[in-house]
Order: sequence, then structure tokens, then C-alpha cells
Amino acid sequence: MLDIFRTLIANQYEAALCTLNACVDKCPQAAWNGPVVNLKFCQVAFHTLFYADYYLGVTEEPFRQQEFHREHAGVFRDYEELEPHAPVHLYEKAWIQVYVEFCRQKAVSVARSETAESLAAPAGFPRKPFTRAELHMYNIRHIQHHSAQLSMRLRLDSQIDVPWFRSGWNRSVKDEG
Repeated sequence: MLDIFRTLIANQYEAALCTLNACVDKCPQAAWNGPVVNLKFCQVAFHTLFYADYYLGVTEEPFRQQEFHREHAGVFRDYEELEPHAPVHLYEKAWIQVYVEFCRQKAVSVARSETAESLAAPAGFPRKPFTRAELHMYNIRHIQHHSAQLSMRLRLDSQIDVPWFRSGWNRSVKDEG
């Protein structure tokens, strides 16, 4: 049963991130810094990836020390996403695409390394008083929530449809319906 759960979580992380990736890929340059609720498109994409990355960890401290973060210190800057104010930084599409791939690889690796004990343990984040297993579900739902916002903006503003991805990673943005 544990192997089934690990595969399920890895596949659903990939499908959720594939949806986000399709939104990023399909976003016209003119809409990249356009409004999505109270943020800009690029900020919503970054926020989504930032917290996917964050909650794939076990606590906050190792998060900041990841090699990927050190290599991209200029992008992560002051970790404004963790501050109690609206983000101000803007992000390039090419970099967001790199971050999608990093998060995808991390999600698969983390999901496949979980044990029954780690999944039953506390999430490790003070504001998330549930198990690590539920944290994975929460994280996937968060990715889908913001992907839906981005998808809606693309459809309403640019008449661009984003396909549904059932399971796993599919680099193609062809309709999977």
C-alpha cells in the first residue's frame, strides 16, 4: 500500500505541476505581468512554486540552504514570500520554467522517499497542524488552486485553453481531455 501511495502522490504532483507549466508556457508575454487577483501572473506562478518547494521540505531552515536556492540567490533575494506583505518582485518566464522543473524533480524524489513513519509524522511547519501525508495533499491542492487562477486568466483575457493533465508529467501542452 505504501508503494501505491508514493506513486499516487508523485504522479499527482507531476500532473499539478504540468498544469502550472502549461499555464506558464501558454501565457503571452503581454499578459506575463498582468493582474491575477491581487498579484501579477508571474508572481502567482512564483508563489505557487515557492510554497510547493517549501512544503516539500521538512522545516524552513533546510529550505533556504538548498543548493538550488544558493545558485539562484538573486531570484530568492530576501525570501519576501515568507514576509507578511504583498510581493513586489517580478520573475522572468524562463526562470519560472526552470523552477517548475526543479520542483517537479524534488516532488517525485520526496514522494518516493517517504516511509509509513514519515507520512504519519507531524508536517513540521507550525501553521500546518497535520501529518506529512496530509501536507502532500494540501500542497497539491495549493498548486491546483493557483493553476486554476492562471488558467482562468488565460481563458478570459487571451482565449487560451489549458488542458487537463490526469496523472504524471507530460511536457506537451496538447489537449489531454
